[in-house]
Amino acid sequence: MDRLIYSSLAAMRGAMSRQATIGNNLANVNTSGFRGEMTHAQAMWLSGKGLDTRATVSGEVAGADMSAGAVAETGRTLDVAVNGDAMLTVQAADGSEAYTRRGDLQMSDSGLLTTGDGKPVMGDSGPITLPPYDSLSIGKDGAISIIPVGGKPQDIQVVDRIKLVSSKGSTIAKGLDGLFREVSGGTLPADPDATVTAGSLEGSNVNASSALIDMIDASRSWETQVKMLTTAQDLDKSSADLMRLPD
Repeated sequence: MDRLIYSSLAAMRGAMSRQATIGNNLANVNTSGFRGEMTHAQAMWLSGKGLDTRATVSGEVAGADMSAGAVAETGRTLDVAVNGDAMLTVQAADGSEAYTRRGDLQMSDSGLLTTGDGKPVMGDSGPITLPPYDSLSIGKDGAISIIPVGGKPQDIQVVDRIKLVSSKGSTIAKGLDGLFREVSGGTLPADPDATVTAGSLEGSNVNASSALIDMIDASRSWETQVKMLTTAQDLDKSSADLMRLPD
């Protein structure tokens, strides 16, 4: 009887993990450059005396859908859409180097260039800090050029170049913070051939309709396992009734 219970419990945990991933994808359907997450379920055998005959399940984010999202023109100077499979380099909360497709860049009060969620954008010389300017432009190669305050149109200065990388030949994984990293803990080299499109943004690649269908499917799977537990309870009660001595 307990095998049936453990089987249902494992399926319910898998459904919960799947629901959490789908919910996160739906929450980021309008996040620039977001890559839909995918979960992976793995059996975890319960060790003890005798044979390992009982198992539960562990669900975790194993990867992401790397297909491109739709690119829309915004006309905003600091918006960039990364072309191909290249990525922007940012500084994670722990100071390490990480990668993202999010191109809705912002400038803080101190001039620090960040992504829309506040991650400092890395250039060839480290985190990019912009001095006061009258106008700014971002080239196809990621080079950031400005005309200083009070400067003439011909006084164009290149401040830095956004560090663009490619994961070709390397293995990257998505972390809980939504950023990608090289799985062995290293850093990806700058890709001189990577390009961006200024004044545009790449949207999320999450299909809201498909995600909602997946959520309904996971919910039905949960309900099925609840019914299995109820059935197990009824069978256990019936078995106990059969073994009960008559009065």
